[in-house]
Amino acid sequence: MSTDVKHIPEAVLRAEVQRFLTGAGARAEDAEQTTRALLHASRIGVDSHGVRLCRYYADLLQAGVMNARPTRVMRRTGPAAGVLDGDDGLAHGASYQAMDEAVDMAATCGIGAVGVVHSTHFGAAGAYAVEAAHRGMIGLVTTNSLSLVSLFGGGIAFHGTNPIAMAAPVPDSRPWLLDMATSSIPFNRVQLYRSLGLSLPEGTAVDAQGHPTTDPARASFLQPLGGPEFGFKGAALAGVVTILSAILPGATLDPDILPDAQARQRREPANIGHFFIAIDPARFVGCTGYDAAITRYLEVLRASPAVDPKRPVMAPGDREWAEAEKRARLGIPVDPDTLKALGL
Repeated sequence: MSTDVKHIPEAVLRAEVQRFLTGAGARAEDAEQTTRALLHASRIGVDSHGVRLCRYYADLLQAGVMNARPTRVMRRTGPAAGVLDGDDGLAHGASYQAMDEAVDMAATCGIGAVGVVHSTHFGAAGAYAVEAAHRGMIGLVTTNSLSLVSLFGGGIAFHGTNPIAMAAPVPDSRPWLLDMATSSIPFNRVQLYRSLGLSLPEGTAVDAQGHPTTDPARASFLQPLGGPEFGFKGAALAGVVTILSAILPGATLDPDILPDAQARQRREPANIGHFFIAIDPARFVGCTGYDAAITRYLEVLRASPAVDPKRPVMAPGDREWAEAEKRARLGIPVDPDTLKALGL
């Protein structure tokens, strides 16, 4: 990050972000849940989806694009299935609720799935997947989003960055945690790099004419995961996410979601969709078998020889949990624009 960042203790940052969101019109409970999700991302080093997003959410609340007083409704459609209507409010509270519902279903049925409709940008998908792992379940989370990523060989944006997150419990350890966009990078990283004056990696973004660029100021949309040669993989995975998150629950398809500027002008909500799955390992291999197998798997994985002995192989989540320990000591780095908005 830029040398202009300031490290803020998490407790201080939590209070300031909640204050900022309530000042923008959010209910106290919604501000608390949104801050919880943002701090998950900032804590583990995913700064593109961390506290910097509080300014974005505040802007949408004040523009009337988000419902500041949503009434969420959960509808059970079967023993292990349901749909939650987010009523166009901040998505984070709806997302935590949906995962809680999925976990409760899985405790009874072995698996639970909840789709969310009439929702908005929910931040880092891993924030909700890890909640299932904390309760002894495997959690899987997806969301569709505004078109910002080309198809393989496509000349315009079509899919959203459409992330997939999964968390799995590990005995006496932090969860195994995957949280990845199906695009080359998340578009929030482009915006973060703009604010920090950094160049983008090669093969991640293109300008308005479809030409590759490393200049975040010129980046108009992203390439799918896999880049120019193998982007068909990322584009297909993005389609999986759209089917689960938009088509199944009944949310808006990626290409039909209004860009923010048009949504503000029309005061029209986005109707983004999410999907949450919880799986109880006890209903499959059993708790004892699962614990033994996941422990053995990670022992073998981490002991696998590395090309560079100074850089050992890691399981998904290892880097993030190590960063969380570091930031617990040093504080959470906050970019200059967010510091100014929060008055820090």
